[in-house]
Amino acid sequence: MIDALVAGRLYGNAEERKGQADSVYVTCKVRAATDDGDLIFCNVIAFNDTVRDALLALSDGDSIALSGALTPKVWTDKQGNTRPALDLIAHAVIAVKN
Repeated sequence: MIDALVAGRLYGNAEERKGQADSVYVTCKVRAATDDGDLIFCNVIAFNDTVRDALLALSDGDSIALSGALTPKVWTDKQGNTRPALDLIAHAVIAVKN
């Protein structure tokens, strides 16, 4: 686990979901720019009530910064190319609506 701060734009809208024992969580994707100008997607999950509410109040394209536990991943696209991805368990959010 890496303690991280990820900043970018919300990609799509956040979605509220129910897990085991009726626990509620929110998932979303954040599109962030890398140093070389490429974009990377960060898959976000939030369990904290305040963070969940903040994510649900945002819309596609809104600017956002999240801190939490980050796990780097790699996935393979349809052409067989490996691509980086990030998974973040969000603990705090800073959001600025456009």
